[in-house]
Amino acid sequence: MPEEPAPLSEQPTLDQAHSSPPGSFGRYRLLQRLGEGGMGEVWLAEQTEPVHRQVALKVIKAGMDSAQVVARFEAERQALALMDHPVIATVFDGGTTPQGRPYFAMEYVKGEPITVYCDRQRLATPQRLELFMQVCEGVQHAHQKGIIHRDLKPSNVLVTIRDDRPVPKIIDFGVAKATAHHLTERTLFTELGVLIGTPEYMSPEQAEMGGLDIDTRTDIYALGVLLYELLTGALPFDRKDLRQAGLAEIQRIIREKDPPRPSTRITQLGPASTEAAKNRHTEPRRLIGDLRGDLDWITMRALEKDRTRRYQTANALAADVRRHLSSEPVSAGPPSAAYRAGKFVRRHRFGVAAAVTLVLLLAAFAGAMAVQARRIARERDKARLATQKAEQINAFVVGMLGAADPRVSGRDVTVASVLDAASARVEKELAGQPEVKAAVLATLGTTYEGLGLYAPARQALQAALDTSIAAYGPEHLEVARALDGLGRVAESEGNLREAERLGRESLAMLHRLGETDGSDAADVKVNLALALEGLGKGAEAEALYREVLTIERRLEGGRGPKVAATLNNLGVLLGQRGDWAGAEPLQREALDIVRAVSGPEHPDVAAGMNSLGAVLEAKGDLAGAERLYRGSLDMRRRLLGPEHPDTTRSMYALAYLLRAKGDHDGAARLGRDILALRGRALPDAHPMVAGAMQILGASLGDLGRPGEAEPFLRESLELRRRALPPGHWLIAAAESTLGSCLTAERQFREAEPLLLHGFEGLKAAKGEGHELTLEAQQRLVVLYQAWNKPEKAGEWRAKLEAHSVAVAQSKK
Repeated sequence: MPEEPAPLSEQPTLDQAHSSPPGSFGRYRLLQRLGEGGMGEVWLAEQTEPVHRQVALKVIKAGMDSAQVVARFEAERQALALMDHPVIATVFDGGTTPQGRPYFAMEYVKGEPITVYCDRQRLATPQRLELFMQVCEGVQHAHQKGIIHRDLKPSNVLVTIRDDRPVPKIIDFGVAKATAHHLTERTLFTELGVLIGTPEYMSPEQAEMGGLDIDTRTDIYALGVLLYELLTGALPFDRKDLRQAGLAEIQRIIREKDPPRPSTRITQLGPASTEAAKNRHTEPRRLIGDLRGDLDWITMRALEKDRTRRYQTANALAADVRRHLSSEPVSAGPPSAAYRAGKFVRRHRFGVAAAVTLVLLLAAFAGAMAVQARRIARERDKARLATQKAEQINAFVVGMLGAADPRVSGRDVTVASVLDAASARVEKELAGQPEVKAAVLATLGTTYEGLGLYAPARQALQAALDTSIAAYGPEHLEVARALDGLGRVAESEGNLREAERLGRESLAMLHRLGETDGSDAADVKVNLALALEGLGKGAEAEALYREVLTIERRLEGGRGPKVAATLNNLGVLLGQRGDWAGAEPLQREALDIVRAVSGPEHPDVAAGMNSLGAVLEAKGDLAGAERLYRGSLDMRRRLLGPEHPDTTRSMYALAYLLRAKGDHDGAARLGRDILALRGRALPDAHPMVAGAMQILGASLGDLGRPGEAEPFLRESLELRRRALPPGHWLIAAAESTLGSCLTAERQFREAEPLLLHGFEGLKAAKGEGHELTLEAQQRLVVLYQAWNKPEKAGEWRAKLEAHSVAVAQSKK
């Protein structure tokens, strides 16, 4: 009998952990302690089920498992499950240890701190800035999802190699916010509060220790420190001096002392400046020249003590870095004519050289320069308007995040409740800013949809459409996007005709605007194809999916997440049309891509498992299909919760399989579980409601309980007749199943037309040899036998036998 592992409180020390495996709990086997702080510890662990992989396991220590902390932990898990960005380490799982302490299981990133990587590779400044912009994109994504890191630093930004390219990965998102303490760094305590984070990277407002007024701009400051270190190889404040100071002095330095500009810092390094320049593939004098100007201004703006003067978003900071790399005016720079002209000369050096030659001959050069100056001013104004819009949106998001703090709202909150509060503020606070209002409403609608909350999603997206039309006019890209968003929600709700109408309207507008071959066109075509597929217009849907694949393979290099989603959709469609040989390679490629891009545990991985399970089921591998369905269901329950519509899709697929296996009790139980979500996770008339009624009714009939089955089968048929066009095969299948139930109840006269019509509909839609058509034909034999009409029973039996003979001969 294996030895019972010791509880975490009795695990070996850090030194011991390096010499022997410390034990396990649940599905995790702890391998090695990676770090320890005042309130928690981080382990390298092996997950043993449902998949084998290494993870970073963060365990909250005893004393942090209060009801309030656990509730906030759950709220963070909801938000983290929605995060999907290649620069952010994925959170796989969360729960409690046998001792009741909360934990997170995260992607284990095999990499090294970004500063170490850049120095070891001796990356030049532009290459470092390219990596830094990727980090900013990840931070912006997290901020949009309501997560503030609060401890950005090189050891939390690791660089790993993927496809021979360096990729930064941000780790430890959400943990500090969820626990109010950081797990892997030593934390300074006082009797009055806690200094959260790492002093060298801490914003002035963070140093106050109140914690009540921290917003996304504290991460902008930390990004500024990280940029400073990437550029100079040193910190704004000397680490040794800062660590040796008392707590009050640390706070004073962070809040009051201005650090030197990066170019000045290089001159202060003395002999160390040679090594810093060497690590940047240059020499000290040239490095100082590279930093002076744009990079000094950008860095110091990010490090402003007054957060209202910092960049208001990570995107705004990245945009200025991008402008510097493109030799365009940066928003942090002084708006002097000499500066703008210098930028113009650098961008167009050959053209300006020719113009300088011409000026000796043409007095008109002065007029040409005036035109160029006006163009530069327009570019600057356009950039500033974009920055102002981003800052206005961020200010609204910052206010929204304030509602997420229980110490402000006085209660535990969820993502949905934060969205509800934000929706109520939009009209009041953004009434005079229609462009910002439309963007915020669209984001709220998309987030509601991701949570499976379709009614508020529809309301927000309709308001975004109305606001976009008022702001931009009836023909604009933002209007087309809003139409597509509404169509996407209509499809999710099962209102397929409305989804088709909105999708066609959006696509037609994109064609009129000339947007026919980009990501917007691809997104609209995917959503329209989903609606057409549900309406039985498979050929048109297939054509759209193949058009989208061409666009997305070009945009994503062949193996991106959108390529995987479209491969999955196309595979599902081919499977529904009986082309399982064509569907299987598409589903397997889609699943491989998603696992490579998002890791082994992700909502998209669960979707791919569900789709591949359908292929295996159709091929007769019921055991393999069941493993995939159950794995998908378990993953979706962990990541999305038990009442998310995607979780229900996995339940539906598993219920259908169990009935095919003959496990009618199991299928009926899942059918009832799905129906219990009607009116909550699923709209009343959703296709899965009709499908669950069909499965439940058919399973009850198979169990010899037709009286219980009949009302479910009748309502399922009525829902499908209302939602689907006449002649759809799902209507025919529902008619045949209800007819079979009525036969068992000896209601022959009502059963006969249903069975006949159902058979004809399935034969027209699926063909004479399809298993559903043959089952409908057999039901007619049973009807006429039970009705004591042997002649008709014989006629239908003869048709079945003739078909069997024809099939047998065709196989010879």
